[in-house]
Amino acid sequence: MNLPRDFEEYVREGIIRKCSINKSRAMFLISESQKSLIGLNERMEAIGINENNANSIIKDCYDIIMEMIRARLLLTGYCSAGQFAHEAEVSYLKKEGFSETEVSFLNDLRYFRNSITYYGKILNTEYAKQVVEFTRKMYPKLKKLVESS
Repeated sequence: MNLPRDFEEYVREGIIRKCSINKSRAMFLISESQKSLIGLNERMEAIGINENNANSIIKDCYDIIMEMIRARLLLTGYCSAGQFAHEAEVSYLKKEGFSETEVSFLNDLRYFRNSITYYGKILNTEYAKQVVEFTRKMYPKLKKLVESS
């Protein structure tokens, strides 16, 4: 899959727009992301990944990451809305210096999460394991990013 376009293109198109910094909403998203990560870790310890929970775990990981990205956007005075908003949010990581590999993996995750949610796609446990590993690697980087705001 291709990388998302540059963040500034989404700004020019109005998908991302400047808005007032919303610290309280950002703090809520950070808190929710932290709770979800704790819950994910508890699930992984208790039952691991199997064909019954792989899709759910993939969606949870996506939400954990995206809540942190949205928090950073809110803390830096950006909002997103409309078609391609999630893609635009993923593209923000390029602006923040994340690697093409990380952005590409997250963009693929965005696509696959949408395939689950909107088209009933069933993903395998191996992919879910990769997503969990990616989430655990990205979370500390995203936490550091929001804390620097």
